[in-house]
Amino acid sequence: MRCFIALDIPQDFRDETAALARALKERVSGRFLDPENYHVTLAFLGDIDGHDLLAAQTALERAAVQAHPLILSADGLGKFGRTHDATLWLGLTSEGLAELAEAIRAELTAEEISFDNKNFRAHLTLARRAELPKGDLGELPFPEPACANTVTLYKSELTQDGPIYSALHQFQLV
Repeated sequence: MRCFIALDIPQDFRDETAALARALKERVSGRFLDPENYHVTLAFLGDIDGHDLLAAQTALERAAVQAHPLILSADGLGKFGRTHDATLWLGLTSEGLAELAEAIRAELTAEEISFDNKNFRAHLTLARRAELPKGDLGELPFPEPACANTVTLYKSELTQDGPIYSALHQFQLV
């Protein structure tokens, strides 16, 4: 099964990010994500079996038990890919977020679970296959900072209508 570990987004931040996405839709074409799918990927595992699923849960708990709730702040927009076929994202800053991702990845390595080891960049994907206009996007309603306190191991099922994420295991940061 296709899995990833992510920091869940607080509802207020999610709602305010959805408002940002609605404002962007007026200026940017593309496939905008359902706000219920907003998350910060800490480690993408890809296809794993039942044994690795249990090991991933253990790795998540060992790493997250040392972490505390995180204050997420919006840090501008960015893109992966070309301007005419981009993944549009909202950048994030949070003291301790990169360290949490690093700790989870270290525990996954200790459990011998492979994952996509691209450099961690804290972001929320807003749209895929976006065509970005040239120039300034104008005034946009960026979300206010919010406290995130849940890390989840998700199953990801790809469908024609977009991905469906199912929570398999959650850990509360305290």
